[in-house]
Amino acid sequence: MRKYTFHVKGTHCASCKILIGDIFKEQDFILSSKVDLKKEIVEIETNSDKNAEEIAQILNVKIKPNGYVLSVEKIISEKEKDNTIWQAIPIGLVFLVLFFMLQKSGILNLGIGGKTTPATSFIIGIIASLSSCLAIVGGLILSLSAKVAQDERGGAKKPLVLFHAGRLFGFAILGGVLGLVGEAIGVNFVFSAILGLIASVVMIMLGLNLVGIFKKSTVTLPSNIFSFFRKVEHATWTPILIGVGTFFLPCGFTQSMQIAALSSGSFISGLLLMFAFALGTLPVLAIVSFGSISFAQSKYAPLFFKSAGIIVVGLGIFALLAQLAGLGIINPLFNI
Repeated sequence: MRKYTFHVKGTHCASCKILIGDIFKEQDFILSSKVDLKKEIVEIETNSDKNAEEIAQILNVKIKPNGYVLSVEKIISEKEKDNTIWQAIPIGLVFLVLFFMLQKSGILNLGIGGKTTPATSFIIGIIASLSSCLAIVGGLILSLSAKVAQDERGGAKKPLVLFHAGRLFGFAILGGVLGLVGEAIGVNFVFSAILGLIASVVMIMLGLNLVGIFKKSTVTLPSNIFSFFRKVEHATWTPILIGVGTFFLPCGFTQSMQIAALSSGSFISGLLLMFAFALGTLPVLAIVSFGSISFAQSKYAPLFFKSAGIIVVGLGIFALLAQLAGLGIINPLFNI
C-alpha cells in the first residue's frame, strides 16, 4: 500500500469535498482518501504500482469535468487571482451604484440602512446560497442526495422535496419565534440599532471572506456529519427534521438574518424575514439537490464569488454607517 499527497485546485466548499470523495470511492485502486479544504490537498492510500504523476493523470480525467485539478506540485496562480479580483471590483461597484440609485429613486426599497425587509432577506438569501450557505448546507444536501441516489424507487426524490419544505417551514416558524422573543424582551430603538450594527459587521466579514480575505476562517462541518446523513432512513419525518435543523447551522448570513428577526419584535415580521431568506436560498440549493452544481465548479465561479463579496461588503458598510447615523454617532452620508 502506498500513500500520496496531491494539491487540488478548484475547491470552494464542503460540497467539493463530498464530490471529490465520491469520485475517488468509485476508483478500485484507491483504498481511502481524505480531502483537506483549508490546505487544498488530497491524501490517498492506493494499492497501485503507478507513480504519483500517473495517478494524478488518471484522477484528473475523472475530476476535471467538475472543475478540479490535481497536481503533485502546488500550482502557483497568484497572477490569476489578482486578475480575478480586479475584474470583480468594477462589477461589484457597478451593481452597488445601480442598487443605491434605484433605492434612492424609490423604485426599489430593500431597507438597506434602515429596517430590514423581507425583500432584503430574499436578496441576501440568494447571495448566501452561492457562498457560505452552499459551503455548509450544500455538503449536507449532497450527502442526502447520495443516499437518495442509491434508492431506485419511483419516489426516491421525495425526501429531497420534504427536506426543502421542512427548511422553508422551519425557518418561517423559528423566525417568528425569534420575533416573539424580541417582543418579550422589549427591543427598543437603541438595542435594535446595536443588533443592526452586529449584523452589518457580520455581513462585512462574510463579504471579505468571499473576496478571499479570512479564507482560513471559513466554517465547514466535520465529514462524519455528512456520513451520518448518508445513513438516514427515507422516513417522512427525517428529511423534514434535517431541513428544520439547518436553521441552527453556523452560517453567517443566516445568523445575520436571525438578528434582524429578533430585532423585528414581531412574530409575523420575524416569520416573513426568515421565510424570505430561506426562499432566496431555495433555487441554488434545489439545483444542488436535483441537478448539477456545474456553475459553482466552473471557471467563472471565483469571479462570481469575489464580485458577490464586493457587493456584500458594500451593503454591509452602507448598513453600518446608516446604523451609526441612526444612533447619532455620525452624520448621515446618504438621504435614503
